[in-house]
Amino acid sequence: MSADAIGVQSASAVDFVTRDTVPIPADATAARLGLGRVGGSLPTRAVLDFALDHARARDAVHAPLDFDSVRQACVGLELEQMVVESACGDRQIYLRRPDLGRRLSGASRMTLSKLEADDSDVVIVVADGLSSKAVQQGASALLAPLVARLRSMRLSLGPLVFARQARVAIADEIGTLCKARLSIILVGERPGLSAADSLGAYITLGPRSDRTDANRNCVSNIRDGGLSYEAAAFKLAWLVGQAFRSGASGVQLKDDSDSAFMSIGQPIKTQSAPVE
Repeated sequence: MSADAIGVQSASAVDFVTRDTVPIPADATAARLGLGRVGGSLPTRAVLDFALDHARARDAVHAPLDFDSVRQACVGLELEQMVVESACGDRQIYLRRPDLGRRLSGASRMTLSKLEADDSDVVIVVADGLSSKAVQQGASALLAPLVARLRSMRLSLGPLVFARQARVAIADEIGTLCKARLSIILVGERPGLSAADSLGAYITLGPRSDRTDANRNCVSNIRDGGLSYEAAAFKLAWLVGQAFRSGASGVQLKDDSDSAFMSIGQPIKTQSAPVE
């Protein structure tokens, strides 16, 4: 059925739609609220929108990340670049075995083990995660202000590591092998049905294989329409500075960066987190 035909059908059926009476400003949230109903079902428009967003979420999970284009966009950062693989052989294994996505392959572990890198303060990892779309669109846009802020703090940076089929905890092993005091991993978040392009960033002080999620700070919903890249870079740099000062990250490090950001006259642009 063509789009025009759908439009005609919707117009003729509009009298049968029961509108939701709760007043919700259009820009308040991207969550699915106030959809109305037709008898015991959703209006056609709501059903079509749901199907479209579900397709976008599936595409974000299964579409391969173009690592070459992301690396090219990061050349201006003037950081040594490396590409590594997780222990997952392909995307299907990645989806079924989260544990393998948290570990390096034998070949990549060997490569990083031979790396004659000096000790560094921070190593940054870019991983495809569960949304290649988020990394494709947002990684270089976030890295530019983030690297500039870390350098202004006089922190030494290790190589920029790109990790295929990787999950958050792979930054622990990479941080250890790169002799870094702190790791930051940018990773595509699990797509929701209101956002398939959300980038997440995780900070771990003293990355080691025995670290858990309780040792990490997470900055989430980084995307156009969510937390802006500049605001996310400020928040991450603030957390890095506080982690080094306090000697802790994760649940022991409270995120008070919003007040610091507001104090310099730059309100954080953010919307509600995506609703799955």
